[in-house]
Amino acid sequence: MDDKRLIYICGHQFPDTDSVVSAIAYAHLKQRKGINAVACRLGPINAETAFVLERFGIRKPILLKDARATLEEIEMDDVVSVRIHTTIKEAMELMSETGTRTLAVVNEKNQLLGVVTNSNLAYVAIGDTAHTIKMLQQTPVENIAKSIEGKIVYAPLDFKFNGKVSIVAIASTKLQNYELSGRLVVIGNDTDSQIEAINRGAACIVTVWTKEIAPEVIEMAKEHNCAIIMSEHGSLNTSRYIFFAPSVDKVMSSDPIYFNKSEFIDDAADRMLKTRYRSYPVVDDQNRIYGFVSRFHVLNSKNKRVILVDHNEYSQSVVGIEEAEVLEVIDHHRIGDVSTAKPIYFRNEIIGSTASIVAKMYEEAGEQIPKDIAGLLLAAMISDTLNLKSPTTTPQDLKIAEKLCQISEINRDDFAREMFEITSSIGNKSYEEIINQDIKSFNLSGHNVVIGQVVVYEFDEVNNILDEFTDAMDQYVKVNKIDLLTIVFTSIVDNGSIILAAGEMKKAVHDAFPNREGERYSFFSDVVSRKNQIVPKLSYALSQYKTSK
Repeated sequence: MDDKRLIYICGHQFPDTDSVVSAIAYAHLKQRKGINAVACRLGPINAETAFVLERFGIRKPILLKDARATLEEIEMDDVVSVRIHTTIKEAMELMSETGTRTLAVVNEKNQLLGVVTNSNLAYVAIGDTAHTIKMLQQTPVENIAKSIEGKIVYAPLDFKFNGKVSIVAIASTKLQNYELSGRLVVIGNDTDSQIEAINRGAACIVTVWTKEIAPEVIEMAKEHNCAIIMSEHGSLNTSRYIFFAPSVDKVMSSDPIYFNKSEFIDDAADRMLKTRYRSYPVVDDQNRIYGFVSRFHVLNSKNKRVILVDHNEYSQSVVGIEEAEVLEVIDHHRIGDVSTAKPIYFRNEIIGSTASIVAKMYEEAGEQIPKDIAGLLLAAMISDTLNLKSPTTTPQDLKIAEKLCQISEINRDDFAREMFEITSSIGNKSYEEIINQDIKSFNLSGHNVVIGQVVVYEFDEVNNILDEFTDAMDQYVKVNKIDLLTIVFTSIVDNGSIILAAGEMKKAVHDAFPNREGERYSFFSDVVSRKNQIVPKLSYALSQYKTSK
């Protein structure tokens, strides 16, 4: 993995402790190896996971909402920005210096007001004269002086310029053939001619090849509200540069097509196809300029790079996972439907938790597990195996847990009791929160099946809510349009489960786990594993039910 782009490591939707911890620990291992990886979660963390993270002083992973790449994740052109009072000449020089063809016009907060392109500036030079005159009418003396690198000798408070420019060539007729009223007059160093131009109503005289202005000219200018500027250039360049004195707000595109940096690349590409601009501004949520993106950038962009932990089914993964580049899968569940365009590292083991696999990978990489990470991994193993009492527990899990206890300096049984007693209570949760706290989606025999597991310390608090809870399950099925919802209440103390079902296919659950005669909610002793005990039997029952139909 010599690509330095960020790698997102994420567990499944409705993340549980094993999913979250495995992402955190594996991202840490990747970082140790110099790989740019970050742990993610796909939803809110449950109470148990929150307790575990707080217990070891670890921040919760970032929330990943979509696996599709966004504009902020791809390369784009740097921003060259100007303010609205920047002169056209300054903008042209900036384009020449930086090689950019588009400037962002921003305010004092760096928020986008518009863009100036080569085409905008070219129109000043070759466009309609009337348009240029109109722009110059609104151009202050300061901009004119700046554009010709001139010195302001006098600037009236009430500057009235009609936008027209006269370049005076002195002949025997002097200024008799010129209409100068309200105009800017480019004139030489002849004092008499300067005074005459002012008397004839010039709004501004711009002198060339002049080292100083006579006092009487300045006095005359003050009397007639005529600006005086001494240019640093000759007549030709002075007259040329004056036309570039207006500010960029007079030529900018004030309503450009732009994108937010969090927009998906595919969506941006679709909008680009409908237009023909060279580049498009990209802004953040506060409309501050972020960059410029072009078709080139979009065509050469790459998808998000993702590593999946604790799942390998699209239905359980992040939105848009089909568009991402899946690099690895680390899991201990059945093999699902994830497919890739090229070979990847796929590690699937018969073991109690994904955290167990990640702990092994530290050892295989020759990396020492830090104390806090060891505590996290141990907590995930305890959570996923009910403190190593689940039938999914293997001899490997027992050895790994013992080593993690030594590193973290934690007594496993004491910590498990503390963790489950604090986090297994359902008394303060709504029924929807209870349903959602640890659910996984499956496609079993063509049916949309959701299976949730709620670990409680003992059944006392569950028995009193079962009737109302099944009604809430019926409503959940209707709202979410699923074929079957199964909720498994598992008691740590009693080492068994009560299994509830709702939806059109709930008969399959009753076939797989029939209630005893006379009981509505039977207790199934030693049934504690969703992965090894619930899903396989339910999958078989659904296949039989489908066939029998």
